[in-house]
Amino acid sequence: MEYILAPSILAADFGNLRSEVETVSRAGAGYIHIDVMDGMFVPSISFGMPVIQSIRSCTDKVFDVHMMVEEPGRYAEAMKAAGADLLCVHQEACRHLDRTIQQIKSLGMKAGVALNPATPAESVEWILGEVDMVLLMSVNPGFGGQKFIPYVLEKVKRLRAMIDERGLSTDIQVDGGVGLDNAESLLKAGANILVAGSAVYKGDAAANVEAFLKLFAQYS
Repeated sequence: MEYILAPSILAADFGNLRSEVETVSRAGAGYIHIDVMDGMFVPSISFGMPVIQSIRSCTDKVFDVHMMVEEPGRYAEAMKAAGADLLCVHQEACRHLDRTIQQIKSLGMKAGVALNPATPAESVEWILGEVDMVLLMSVNPGFGGQKFIPYVLEKVKRLRAMIDERGLSTDIQVDGGVGLDNAESLLKAGANILVAGSAVYKGDAAANVEAFLKLFAQYS
């Protein structure tokens, strides 16, 4: 299993965004996690296609775009054009989830489905074989810097069991309140992609990335 760190640029210094992305890329981060918020599905508004396109040329890392928007399929083509490699949509935001996943994959992107903390893992049972990744939110989406919700750890274990029982290779990503203090427990539970915002960008971002990768190396 491949273990990947996905620094969330929501916690980066927007005034130096290209430099912030380049720093974590050089340090070894595998994905760049980009939160797109519409002010409807979540209260906040973040950034969209122009910002993604403006930083695409500064790294060859996977752009992991987390769509916290209503009916995200409306933006799939534009996100592909902006440089998204993996588009992750919320189960709660898609009226026709299967159709949206098919749309994303038809555009040549990897497809992920995200679940809010209280949404059961079983809600993606029938879509597991169609997606590349399931993102489990470990905070309520919309704001950075929140505390990790402990019961999500058990949800990671349940989802990993569902994936393994079917013989699938679906990735499990966890986002929200992730830091070096709880990363090991998440890896042991079955997650293999960790999103970290404040835990990376607060302080020396390169050193923080290296600390996560050192931990990952123990499980590779």
